[in-house]
Amino acid sequence: MHLYEGHFWGMHFIWWIIWLVFLFWIFLTPWDVPGQKTRKESPLEILKKRLASGEIDPQEFEERKKLLERK
Repeated sequence: MHLYEGHFWGMHFIWWIIWLVFLFWIFLTPWDVPGQKTRKESPLEILKKRLASGEIDPQEFEERKKLLERK
């Protein structure tokens, strides 16, 4: 039996813990990290996309745009 055999297993155990924490961090961290600046679409941009896709007509677009501008 070597003098450092117990120390080896202790370090081996610590490395397993480090690898497990690292893997959990990679795979379980949500993609939308808090504090990360993400640009969200404004209501007007969403309204413009709906007009462009044909979901709403120009008259409805103008009505909703006026409602947004009031707020």
